[in-house]
Formats: sequence, C-alpha cells, structure tokens
Amino acid sequence: MKVLVVNSGSSSIKYRLFDMDNESLLAKGLVERIGIHDSLMNHYPTGKEPMRKEVDIPDHRKGIELVIDALLDKKFGVIEDISEISAIGHRVVHGGEKYSGSVLFNDDVLKILEEYTELAPLHNPPNILGIKVCQELLPKAPQVCVFDTAFHQTIPEYAYLYGLPYQYYEKYRVRRYGFHGTSHKYVALKAAEILGRNLNELKVITCHLGNGSSITAIKDGISVDTSLGFGTISGVIMGTRCGDIDPAVIPFLMKKENLSYEEMNDILYKKSGFIGLSEGISSDKRDLEIKAEEGDEKARRTLDVLYYGIKKFIGAYTAAMNGLDALVFTAGIGENSPRLRKKICAELSFFGIEIDELKNNIKGKTSIISKDNSKVKVLVVTTNEELMIARDTLEICNHMKNNI
Repeated sequence: MKVLVVNSGSSSIKYRLFDMDNESLLAKGLVERIGIHDSLMNHYPTGKEPMRKEVDIPDHRKGIELVIDALLDKKFGVIEDISEISAIGHRVVHGGEKYSGSVLFNDDVLKILEEYTELAPLHNPPNILGIKVCQELLPKAPQVCVFDTAFHQTIPEYAYLYGLPYQYYEKYRVRRYGFHGTSHKYVALKAAEILGRNLNELKVITCHLGNGSSITAIKDGISVDTSLGFGTISGVIMGTRCGDIDPAVIPFLMKKENLSYEEMNDILYKKSGFIGLSEGISSDKRDLEIKAEEGDEKARRTLDVLYYGIKKFIGAYTAAMNGLDALVFTAGIGENSPRLRKKICAELSFFGIEIDELKNNIKGKTSIISKDNSKVKVLVVTTNEELMIARDTLEICNHMKNNI
C-alpha cells in the first residue's frame, strides 16, 4: 500500500510517498512560493537524480498537480499510475479538544476544522485547502487528518488550564493545547525501541528543538505536559518567537510604544526569540553559535537564555513525572547541535544524566549519547513526522476495510 503524505502550508506543499509494505520512502519533495514570483519545485525520488522545476505556481491546485506529475514522470517518477496511491495523510495543525487521534476526512470533520480556524489562522486554512485539492484530484483515495494537537489531548486538566476566569475556557476553549505532537510521539516510540523497553513503562522528556520548539513530558506512553500552549509562542525562545514571558509585559509595551494588536502580535511571533535577543544577528542558531565563538556578547546571551530555558523545563517535567528514564533531543537544532546538548546536560548530573562527549559528537544521526553507566539515558533521534502520519493513515484505512 502506497501512502502520500501532504503538509500544505500557506505558500508551500511538503510531500513524501511511502510504500507501507516495508515503510520505505519512495520520493519526497517541496513545492515553494505558491502564489509568489519565482515559484519552484524540488522533487527527490529515492535512487534517482533529483528534479528541480521553476514554473509559475499560482495556487495549491497547480502545486499538487505538479506533485502528481512528478510522481508519474517517466524519468523522475516512482509510480506508473495514480491509482497506486491508496490513501493520503494530511498534517493538520489544530484539532482542538475534538480529536485525540487521527480521523478520516469527511464533511463533518471539515465543519470542525473550520470552527478551529480561529485557533490556528495561519495553519488550518491551508491544511484544509490541501485536503480539498487532493479530494478533487484523487477522488478515490481516502483522505486522513493527522493532528499536531492530538497526542497532547491526554494532558490532565490541572496541566492544561490557565489561571484565567473559567468562563473563558467554557466560552472560547482557552487552554493549553500543545503542538508537534506527531514528532514527540514518533521519537518517544523510537527511543523506547532503541532502549528495548515498552514506552508504557517509561518516563521520557522529548525536546523538539528547531526554529519552532516544544518540550514534552511523556509518562506511561502518554503526554502529560508540554511547553507550547494555546498558541505557538510559549515555552523556550525560538527563532523569532519569544517563549514564556510575564503577560503583564504585553499591555505595558502596547501602552508605552502605542502598539496595535497586530503590531504586538508581530513582535511576539516574528521579531522576538533569537532574532530579537541578538539584536538582529540571526534567527538561525547556527549563526549565533559562530558569532558566540567569535566573542559576540549578544549571541552568547541569546544562547544562554535558550540553554537555561530548556534546562528549566527538563527539571520541571522530571519533577512532574516523579522521575526520568530517558531524555530525547530531536528536530533541526536538537539533532544537529552537540554544543547545545552538552551545555544542557552538563548541569543535570544530579538527575543521573551523564553524556559521553565522544558519542555526543554527532549530527543528524539517531544514537544513544549518554555514558553506559548513566542512570538516565540520553538519545538523539531523527524525527520522522511524515512516517508517523503514514502509519496513522494506514491504520485508519485498514480499519475501514475491516468494517466493510
């Protein structure tokens, strides 16, 4: 069974095609700058030369048509007929409280997703658009929604409620939702597999660290707390997002700087974090590390804030779970920054965390990096959200067949 995984953004479409008989990747690619000048597509078929196409891509329909054409191409393609695609799994950012797992897309699901659009205005609309286009172009293939928020629906009430008047939760569902759930679930399962343990018996902290970051506490196989909340700016500092701040700062700055809601929102989401604290050096941690090594004080302080924030969450979540068995680093920064992992773990030895500097000297590779005698195992796990989406899609399609 071949499953196409689609991540439809506002101006891009990421895709991967898997053969789920052995979970092998057949092709992957990215359609960029949809509706913008200089649109392009990069297609990477496994075992073949990549294809790059610069072409006008006015909308998502044209983008997905290009994906299908690439998969069928005589030279760069990996299938002979579109009917070989048995199902399509879609990344959907927000499923709210309604969905604690992946679901088959239908009209009822569409109504719910549209209701949640105000909770994820930048993400859910393009996610929905991608599903609709795939329905139109591949009408016989089931469409499955896999939600970023679903894995965190197990978080207990005392961890997801904010200290606001309860009426705001009742009226507007203002609460902690959490994101990156598909990644946290995948790397936790992979870590348990590597350790030869059952995830349901472990206490794990997963650190998904990239341009957007979140840290999750996983106890007995389920998420019990996570650093991202109602939106995607809480927790540790990120590329352009502020992380945790005192809410009193917001009205204070709005009054002092005469800022509108839109301007304040722009500061919190797009002008803070690495780029803001470093006074414009970069939103990319790699650039900050280079500058810090050269003695730049602004880069150093930004990295110190990041390291300290991650350590605080590890400490808090270890306390929340009454112990820790494994600490996992993943995503762009987590997988590729030995320096970050060393800095964070260096002052956590009292938890039983001891990393091996030689083992830690890796990038983009799944491995145990703790010392053999470390009480808490520390791992780097390369995330594969797309494979997790494909697995969920396969499971739902098999369930459909069994109920026919």
